[in-house]
Amino acid sequence: MANIAPFETQSKHYDNWFEEHSAIYKEELATIKAMMPHFHNAIEIGVGTGRFAAPLGIKKGLEPSAKMADIARKRGIEIISGSAEQIPLDDASYDLVLMVTTICFVDDVKKVLHEIWRILQEEGTVIIGFVDKNSPLGKNYQKHQQESKFYKTARFFSTEEVLKLLEDTGFENCTTMQTLFGETLTSMESGFKTGYGEGAFVVIRCKKGVL
Repeated sequence: MANIAPFETQSKHYDNWFEEHSAIYKEELATIKAMMPHFHNAIEIGVGTGRFAAPLGIKKGLEPSAKMADIARKRGIEIISGSAEQIPLDDASYDLVLMVTTICFVDDVKKVLHEIWRILQEEGTVIIGFVDKNSPLGKNYQKHQQESKFYKTARFFSTEEVLKLLEDTGFENCTTMQTLFGETLTSMESGFKTGYGEGAFVVIRCKKGVL
């Protein structure tokens, strides 16, 4: 299981970040929302404190950190305790799986994506949001990684790497959206657009293909 210690001891600090950086949070949320399909049964993997699931109408979340889960429950999220590498859910039980920044903190990305594939229904959708390591902000995060309470143990990915991992798992028809244009959190330009390569926060949406 990924190292959850920082999220256990700093859960309130983590949750407060979204208040302190509300403009950034709103841009990320708006970009994910623009990529959301209509869904009947959705879950967020690594739901954290529910900052994304709740406003996006996702009622269930997988979360290994008890402290983070406690906050998410207060936002109306039904919590399933467990690891993303071994999701304790039935095959083909969801039509949408969301994962925001969690990809940076898991131990085995390939295993996680196979688990997401497994729990998705035929032609279900996966949406992954993350900080692109090749973006100006991503490079800045990596430069100061050891100073961060949360990103110290993170593994950053490029958009190309995540797309390749998704395609290797069997996902297809992937599209991308990007936001947060700038080098630091205080110099971000608002708005989002299709593609990747400029924005720090990238959202990838793919369909479950047929193996």
